[in-house]
Amino acid sequence: MAMLKSSLSFLVLGFAFFLCFIISAGDGSYVYFQFVQQWPPTTCRVQKKCSKPRPLQNFTIHGLWPSNYSNPTMPSNCNGSRFKKELLSPRMQSKLKISWPNVVSSNDTKFWESEWNKHGTCSEQTLNQVQYFEISHEMWNSFNITDILKNASIVPHPTQTWKYSDIVSAIQSKTQRTPLLRCKTDPAHPNANTQLLHEVVFCYGYNAIKQIDCNRTAGCKNQVNILFP
Repeated sequence: MAMLKSSLSFLVLGFAFFLCFIISAGDGSYVYFQFVQQWPPTTCRVQKKCSKPRPLQNFTIHGLWPSNYSNPTMPSNCNGSRFKKELLSPRMQSKLKISWPNVVSSNDTKFWESEWNKHGTCSEQTLNQVQYFEISHEMWNSFNITDILKNASIVPHPTQTWKYSDIVSAIQSKTQRTPLLRCKTDPAHPNANTQLLHEVVFCYGYNAIKQIDCNRTAGCKNQVNILFP
């Protein structure tokens, strides 16, 4: 009987922990933000589904993602308010069309909706929809990655490559914080000893105010040169 009670107590306790995890994930439990910017030419080159590729030669926003160090993919698709385009003023929408365009298609609103519903809902207790997009645009406007790299003589080139540290150092010297780079394998040359620069990530604290160092491991292969197409 004592063993049965012990087993039942263990099951109840286990279910309670599981329930707490589900509630936490649904409501959005996070520690910091990843502010992710993408290089459009790489996105289109990798995905091969840009219906009408735009001549975008600037880093643009991919998203503002509430994150946890233990599991960077969580939380996502949380319980919260669904995206409402009418909450964004015409002026704000005009700004976002420049900083946060849909690289894959011409439907910018669809991209904003996807990012808010997947990521923004998880930090809604900190940033409502309007704040989420306004702050993201301000982050993008604060440090122009394209210009930072250009000033360091790191510019798009079909064959020239750089080391991970070269790109990070150029950005770090301007922001005084360590960014994270993410790379992709070139589908046209999968066996080449190079990788494509795809995203640059800035990290921010819980309230999305203070920029912090990105203390995650590199999102690019070690000791493999980076191509900035």
